Amino acid sequence: MFYTKHILGAALTATLLSIAPVQAEEVIKLATTTSTENSGLLKELLPTFEAHSGYKVQVIATGTGKALALGRQGDVDLVMTHAPAAEAKFVEEGFGSEPRGIMENDFVILGPKNDPANIKGSTSAEEAFGKIAAAGVPFISRGDDSGTHKKELKIWQAANVKPEFKGYTSVGQGMGKTLLMTNELQGYTLTDRGTYIAYKGKLDLDIDFEGGATLANPYQVILINAAKHPNLNHKGAKALSDWLISAEGQKMISEFKVQGEQLFKATYRQ
Repeated sequence: MFYTKHILGAALTATLLSIAPVQAEEVIKLATTTSTENSGLLKELLPTFEAHSGYKVQVIATGTGKALALGRQGDVDLVMTHAPAAEAKFVEEGFGSEPRGIMENDFVILGPKNDPANIKGSTSAEEAFGKIAAAGVPFISRGDDSGTHKKELKIWQAANVKPEFKGYTSVGQGMGKTLLMTNELQGYTLTDRGTYIAYKGKLDLDIDFEGGATLANPYQVILINAAKHPNLNHKGAKALSDWLISAEGQKMISEFKVQGEQLFKATYRQ
């Protein structure tokens, strides 16, 4: 009887161990933009890294502003964002270290297929924004302090337009939900190309303007400064950063496609 109980107890213990949660030191907390999540890129990349490294990556997908705030607070081990000026400030203030440019895509302006603001003939993003404001047609802004939102505000500023015109709506949502709302209202919005391609089948919108240096969209991965937050998983964060710039990681980034279209271009140079 004792033997039977001993065997059952051992089996139960083994079962519990097999389903026990991953230990904290084995988890890497990554704060990143909704575009890397909504596009499906991370779901493609992370399983390969996890299989190679033994780490488990916990993704917190949010706007760039919130991602960097999580880094400042020491709530994550590293960040992957796309707002160069905000990232530079994050590093200069001593919160981030080893910033690495890993990939890029671009922003595009989506709008109704009949293009009521007539932005398709524009020569710049600023001109396109000016036409949208002058027409008073719906423009849906993420309004969430994300990299996309920061880019949008810079374009309004460069166009000498205050985003207070009739039709301007700030929704405080991620890119995916913003696209769906724009589609429902048949308005305009600024989006990264990757998320647009991922959602393309759900949208009755066109790319009404694209191209130009203004709409470039580079992404960086940045570690959290160990001097500020010594108790984070710095070893795991460095392992993930190193893998993202490795030949394997960069190849997977460039080869990632949705509906046959490349979403990101790997940019790290040794």
